[in-house]
Amino acid sequence: MSPYHQQQMSMKALGGIGLVGLIGLGVLLWGIPQYRLYSQDLTGQANLRQQEWEKRIAIEEARAARESAELYAEAEVARARGVAEANAIIADGLAGKDEYLRYLWINQLTNNPHQVIYVPTEAGIPLLEAGKR
Repeated sequence: MSPYHQQQMSMKALGGIGLVGLIGLGVLLWGIPQYRLYSQDLTGQANLRQQEWEKRIAIEEARAARESAELYAEAEVARARGVAEANAIIADGLAGKDEYLRYLWINQLTNNPHQVIYVPTEAGIPLLEAGKR
């Protein structure tokens, strides 16, 4: 092969390589923005799904809080009814409100043994009925 033919083949090879490089560059220049759009789209979809899950979680937490509040209210009503019934039974058994209040006072004294109580006296006699005539 003559040097002229070798030079022409080298030029054709370089031209082919240059053409492939140019096509590759064109694909990169077109592909990079397309990839960025695709990537942003996937990121947006992921963010949207995350927000949807957070919304569902918030809704479920709110429902649980509401149910808890309703059950707590029912328990408070039941407790209040029980206390009212117990008070009525004790008051009926003690024949009056004064005796019931005294019962509650004595009961409270027995529940707290470390409490100090000062009882007013006159001539050594406790004044428990002060103000009564």
